[in-house]
Amino acid sequence: MEPERSDLNNLKDTRIYLRNGKFIPVSQVARLELTSEDSVLWRRNRVPTLTVRADVEGAEAPDVTRAVQPQIDALAATLPLGYGIELGGAQESSAKAQASIMAVMPMAIVAILVLLMLQLQDMKKMALVLATAPLGIIGVAAVLAAFRIPFGFVAMLGVIALAGMIIRNSVILVVQIDHDLSQGATLWDAIVESAVRRLRPIVLTALAAILAMVPLTHSVFWGPMAWSIMGGLAVATLLTLIFLPALYATAYGAQRPATA
Repeated sequence: MEPERSDLNNLKDTRIYLRNGKFIPVSQVARLELTSEDSVLWRRNRVPTLTVRADVEGAEAPDVTRAVQPQIDALAATLPLGYGIELGGAQESSAKAQASIMAVMPMAIVAILVLLMLQLQDMKKMALVLATAPLGIIGVAAVLAAFRIPFGFVAMLGVIALAGMIIRNSVILVVQIDHDLSQGATLWDAIVESAVRRLRPIVLTALAAILAMVPLTHSVFWGPMAWSIMGGLAVATLLTLIFLPALYATAYGAQRPATA
């Protein structure tokens, strides 16, 4: 019967069978006591831990954590000796992810500079190309603000990828200018004609990358990255075609030819 099986008082009469076929009750070999204890002991770094969880909507967990950090510090100061409060969850994961990126960022920057120098073979031209990389921040800020998307770790990954796309477009334009100069064109004509000639390839390439990000905009995790790339690349592509030729002409002293 179920009541008998669930009655702890009957546990002492549970039979333990021996090799010879006989049995003895549990009460003859053990002393039974009814006590209670924690079912699970959670530990963090081998220290017993009590976890408090919460979820937020419409904001990034690190931003909320920074907002309530003074109250957390005040509460931690009142705890007895041996007790403390440590932040975990999204805040901890974001800090670890950013630390992993920052650890390899210097090597990545050095590799980018080396590749640009090998391609352009000119420090001034490399500086011009690198100057266009921040142009994407304008589009990123506008899109994230318009759609009220928080700027988190995934969005930061999109900005890093966006910088590479912008630099690629700038290199294409600078190489085209150098090619036109090698063909005997004047500096002014080379800048203008290169911008016109490379307009369609750069715009179409950027458009293809933007459309490729559209399916990811519905993703909860990858959505901020997709919006960052789409908004930043759309604005940066148009600005690059205007800003870089103007910067190139200023850096190398190009003069508009006199009209008759």
